[in-house]
Amino acid sequence: MERKDVKKIDSLLHQFVKANGLEKGLAEYRLMKSWKDLLGITVAKKTKSLRIQNRKLYVTLHSSVVRNELSMMKDSLIPKLNEAAGMNVIDDVILR
Repeated sequence: MERKDVKKIDSLLHQFVKANGLEKGLAEYRLMKSWKDLLGITVAKKTKSLRIQNRKLYVTLHSSVVRNELSMMKDSLIPKLNEAAGMNVIDDVILR
């Protein structure tokens, strides 16, 4: 039996994600998962929570020292996080 119109699973998944408008949600997930890889284990341990709302990443931290360090890195941090997400997901980082 010969198969016609055979497609790879990755192209089918991509079509499904696009058809259901899930690109932004997946990009946000990738961004949050990349936090530890981009900033290291020390910052990840001091991070209490991450959430994205209205194109802003809200970061709650346990350490004021880490918060000050990240605030100085904010301009370089946003493009790196968006690159890890695969699209522009955030415009600002709010540190608490």
